Amino acid sequence: MAQTNDTLGDVLTRLFATIEARRGDSAEKSYTASLLAGGNARCAKKFGEEAVEAAIAGAMGDKPALTAEAADVLYHLMVLLASAGVAPEDVAAALKAREGQSGHTEKAARKDG
Repeated sequence: MAQTNDTLGDVLTRLFATIEARRGDSAEKSYTASLLAGGNARCAKKFGEEAVEAAIAGAMGDKPALTAEAADVLYHLMVLLASAGVAPEDVAAALKAREGQSGHTEKAARKDG
């Protein structure tokens, strides 16, 4: 259950656990299960659609729409991660490794590697 002092990380941790728990559910009863049953391609397509909707809301300066679309993007990203077998902790480790680096430097290092 959500707490008033939850961080985004707290919510995403619970969300990922819920997504994993729904993996074996009936696709007719669970939207999450239906996405996972469609495989990585379906999950990636849906994530991409939601990302475009968020980008449009952001470009339009529509804060309520951007907030709602950002929630959709994060949900669909977590579903994609689950589908692909990527743990949120792996993403956190990748982000942590980039902390304190210039974005330009970090991006150049990825191109060279």
